[in-house]
Amino acid sequence: MHVFGLPKNTETHDKLMKAYAEKHRHYHTFAHVKACLSHLEKTKDLATHPHEVELALWFHDAIYKPFSKDNELNSANWAHDFLIQNNCEKNCALRVYRLILATLHGSMIDSNDEKLITDIDLSILGCSFEVYQQFESNVRKEYRLVPYFIYRKKRREILQNFLNQAKIYHFDYFREKLEKQARINLTRAILNLS
Repeated sequence: MHVFGLPKNTETHDKLMKAYAEKHRHYHTFAHVKACLSHLEKTKDLATHPHEVELALWFHDAIYKPFSKDNELNSANWAHDFLIQNNCEKNCALRVYRLILATLHGSMIDSNDEKLITDIDLSILGCSFEVYQQFESNVRKEYRLVPYFIYRKKRREILQNFLNQAKIYHFDYFREKLEKQARINLTRAILNLS
């Protein structure tokens, strides 16, 4: 936080950690944030504002209610408000806000950093099949109250949308490491949902 000129803020850190530890979370936990931060560490040279991407990753799933369509918006608002309340430069706060909204994966992505955060957030798609299967299992647990026939239909649509893209990842780094496996994982998952 010192790179933003912000004071140490253990209260916000504790609130974030409490949010990521909510009982209804199985995938959208701090383990996901840690995995994202690990990917950022390896790709910081691709970022225009790496510290803003890092902060956005900390907040990007901070608010997560499985049946809400406003999770990213609410998380982005929390990050933006936090930065403004701590006298962060307004353009920086706006960029962090937009980075979090980019993780909707259906929104318009303009900046280099928005492309990077989406690649990082979607890195799970290109993990080993065993890790990917656990991801799918954890997502299902988060939506366990949805009847399976509805969940299956909606989940297939989401996965097929990724598979239909000419490129899942924006950066060569992610495409070279993850694209092929992501397509295998998505194809298998869709078949398993048939």
